[in-house]
Amino acid sequence: MTETLPLEVTCQQVHKKLNNGDKILLLDCREQNEYELVKLEQATLLPMSEIQQRVDELQPHHGQEMIVHCHHGGRSLQVAMWLRQQGYPMAQSMAGGIDQWAVEIDHSLPRY
Repeated sequence: MTETLPLEVTCQQVHKKLNNGDKILLLDCREQNEYELVKLEQATLLPMSEIQQRVDELQPHHGQEMIVHCHHGGRSLQVAMWLRQQGYPMAQSMAGGIDQWAVEIDHSLPRY
């Protein structure tokens, strides 16, 4: 497969994939305290501060679409780029993060 996925996807695109039942790993790279404030139920927490030590946990998802999110999209973009360098070409960042998700998708989520 030579096609390259875009590095960033929108909240709307992620929402559509989840609603369609697409097999994706939604990865939350925020810290535990942020995750406790607000989270997406489908997401797996793997903080950016721990990802280098815990990257092996992602091995079962190798070759699977992986969408990383954070608060506003900055950290997740860094993590997605790093994951691609580690051999995960399907890693993408959710632009705007969980804050954008709260604005566009789920207005019941608290914003911080």
